Amino acid sequence: MRKLIESTFVSLDGVIDDTRPSTASRAEPHHWGQPYWDEDHAGYAEKLSASADALLLGRVTYEGFAEAWSGREGPEAEHMNAMPKYVASRTLTETTWNATLLKGDVAEEVAKLKEQPGRNIVKWGTGELDRTLVEHGLIDEFHFWYFPVIVGAGKHLFEGAGFDTTHLKLADVNRFGSGIVVHVYVPK
Repeated sequence: MRKLIESTFVSLDGVIDDTRPSTASRAEPHHWGQPYWDEDHAGYAEKLSASADALLLGRVTYEGFAEAWSGREGPEAEHMNAMPKYVASRTLTETTWNATLLKGDVAEEVAKLKEQPGRNIVKWGTGELDRTLVEHGLIDEFHFWYFPVIVGAGKHLFEGAGFDTTHLKLADVNRFGSGIVVHVYVPK
C-alpha cells in the first residue's frame, strides 16, 4: 500500500498561510517563509517529491502550484509537472496540469489511490481536505516544517478541525542551517 505524506509549512505561532494581500490579486501565501528557502530547504523538498509518483492537493494549493510550476524548467520541474495530481474540490469542474478531479466521497477516493501500486503520494499544504484525511486515518506521515518566524495572524494549523484528538509519534527531526526544523510524525 502506498503512503500518503502530508507536508506543510508552519510558523512558530502555528500559522500555515498569510492572508495579507500582496501586489497580486490574491493573498501571497508564505511570503514569510521565502527568506529561509535555501539549499537545505530545496534538497529536502526535492527528496520528498522524488519519493512520490503522485500528488494529492486541495483546490487552493492546486491552483497555486499549477501557476507556479507549470512554467518552470529543469529536472525538478519536469518531475513535478509530469506527476499525476489528484485534486479535491467542491468548486472546480475541470483541471489542467496533469490533474484529475476527485469525484464523490473524497475519503473513499483517497483510500482507493493508496491501494493502487506505486510510490508515495505527497500532499503539500494543510487545509480543509486534511480534516477529512485525519478523521479517516488516511495520512501515514506528517512533515511539519517549522519556520523560525512569528507571523501573528493568518490561518492556523488544523484550524476549525472537527475530528477527535489524534495522537502522533515523532519519527524524525531534520534541522536546517536557516533555522527551519522539520518534524516528521506518524500515527500512533
